[in-house]
Amino acid sequence: MNEYLITNGTLIPLGSSQEVIQKGALYIKDDKIEDLGKTSDLVQKYPQVTKHLDANKKVILPGLICAHHHLYSTMARGFSPPGSPASNFQEILEKLWWKLDYALSEEDVYYSAIIPMIECIRNGTTTIVDHHASPNCCDGSLDKIAEATLDSGIRASLCYEVTDRHKPGQGIIESERFLKRVSEEKSPFLASCLGIHASFTVSDETLLRCREIAEKYQVGYHIHVAEGPGDVADSLSKYKVRPVERLVNRGICGEKTLFAHCIHIDEKEMDLLLQTKTTVLHNPESNMNNAVGVAQILKMMEKGIRVGLGTDGMSSHMPAQMRVAYLLHRLENKDPRVAFLEAPKMLLENNPSIVNQQFPVKLGALEPGGPADLAIWDYCPATNLDFNSFLGHFIFAMPQATVDTTIVGGKILMQNKKLLSLDEERLCARSRELATELHRRIT
Repeated sequence: MNEYLITNGTLIPLGSSQEVIQKGALYIKDDKIEDLGKTSDLVQKYPQVTKHLDANKKVILPGLICAHHHLYSTMARGFSPPGSPASNFQEILEKLWWKLDYALSEEDVYYSAIIPMIECIRNGTTTIVDHHASPNCCDGSLDKIAEATLDSGIRASLCYEVTDRHKPGQGIIESERFLKRVSEEKSPFLASCLGIHASFTVSDETLLRCREIAEKYQVGYHIHVAEGPGDVADSLSKYKVRPVERLVNRGICGEKTLFAHCIHIDEKEMDLLLQTKTTVLHNPESNMNNAVGVAQILKMMEKGIRVGLGTDGMSSHMPAQMRVAYLLHRLENKDPRVAFLEAPKMLLENNPSIVNQQFPVKLGALEPGGPADLAIWDYCPATNLDFNSFLGHFIFAMPQATVDTTIVGGKILMQNKKLLSLDEERLCARSRELATELHRRIT
């Protein structure tokens, strides 16, 4: 039996809790949180627990969640595509990402996943929602990412992007195969949905096939929507409606469905998102990097649309991503009164509600009976830290703090900033070898 107390931390349970517990403690038994409260109370209440992990006044938070990742983008680091620099988003896809994903090998897929999962552990991110593509080694690719997930110890919802880019419906077989595996295994560490690349790379016939599979397994969709203006132009040209309306008309929507980006959408499309309870995933760093525009997420959230926060593969550091969103939307709206509540809400409230529709455990809060997914942050506040001041600390200071300890399902993955079950140096060395060969294949 795995049983221990985490003691003497500044405990911030989140979820329905509105408190900060100074000198707080958690009683963890196997994979769950059995109890929480003051250290003095729990030590007295559970004298049989002899293993204590002293948080030493560090901040204890629930494990964070990334709602939109691209793990395979790891292999693009330090790589300059041949030819002239891309001048727009379509060229970025054609010159970099579509060449990179096509060149991936099966081993590349594993290593491109395990490296950012290490970064997740180092940054207190314990659950991710990933969107994968590797057309030249499509079959079994999600199993390789699942292998990396289980090796790392974090949780991941995985999907393969269905597209007609190379052949009609590529990825459908892999998607259904992995959905079947997840439905049979019922692992608390693996989930899945029906991945689709984007409206402009799939036909109506392919969407119909995707819908049949999604309805069979009762899952939602994970798709890029209106990330660049080309998606809108394509939909208007071929289907006489904008992308959101096209997808909604074909049933690719709903309360379990994730629309990443949604930068180039209009008011009518926002209303359709609200009516269908479809979620939007905001990726501010990536949108800035690709120069594709700024999503109107404050307007969406004001309407009542659920907006989650992702990185789009740029990083696995969610507080940093949240802070970028906070700053970006103040600048975009030219209003210093906005985004203070909305940016943290995407990460701390909406991301948990998104993954809690996919996993069989309740994530994003520290509460009795819930999974023991948490991070201990090496953060010593310079001013008073209570529930009313927490967001100020979280936005302005904690993105610079480091994570000392990361725990998922009661298993300690990192302690005192040292990974306990993964050899990072060995994994990165092999990744460098593979990346060198991958880059040669592209050039």
